[in-house]
Amino acid sequence: MTHSDMPTYGLWGLAAINAAIFILFAFSFFKPQTPRDWRSFSAFSAFLVALFAEMYGFPLTIYVLSGWLQSRFPGVDWFSHDAGHLLEMTFGWKVNPHFGPFHLASFVLIGGGFMLISVAWKALHTAQREHKLATTGIYARMRHPQYVGFILVMFGFLLQWPTLLTLAMFPVLVVMYVRLARHEERDALREFGDDYRRYMARVPRFLPRFGRSPGHAK
Repeated sequence: MTHSDMPTYGLWGLAAINAAIFILFAFSFFKPQTPRDWRSFSAFSAFLVALFAEMYGFPLTIYVLSGWLQSRFPGVDWFSHDAGHLLEMTFGWKVNPHFGPFHLASFVLIGGGFMLISVAWKALHTAQREHKLATTGIYARMRHPQYVGFILVMFGFLLQWPTLLTLAMFPVLVVMYVRLARHEERDALREFGDDYRRYMARVPRFLPRFGRSPGHAK
């Protein structure tokens, strides 16, 4: 939406379509089954709805910050669609914001996050079918890769199109995913006992351990 003869905002249909596409894309990877899965997926979906509502519907963040933005950056048309890329605009990169460093980094984070969710689901689904503990593949590097994937996707969108609402939601959702991970660990300890304790001692919760290849649970 960079042409002057095209509407900048109020494109609620486009907002709904984009939110639906990304939610369904995430659903195809995550495949929530338990009530806990659905809570984490619903919170992620709410983040996407809030994001695209401002990206294409009503730019609440621009309106709230318009006085400060116009005083600090008077040469920018803050109600153009490109100006919604706040980080690109405020840092003053002399390129189209879609090709700026923050936008390109967001693509890497979003793509990597969805890939992580997909890879993690395949390993977890295989282990669940065999009634075993998931310790292979990405689970040999971190204990909760799917939650890390969701956080990467959300952070990527924040780099691309930060809003006041999604900035407020992001830390809340991170805390929620940490709490869900701890609940899952308590369930796994009850089910797998010492095997899971040894796995916890070897493999970090969220930050992957690189270098030597971690061992697998027996």
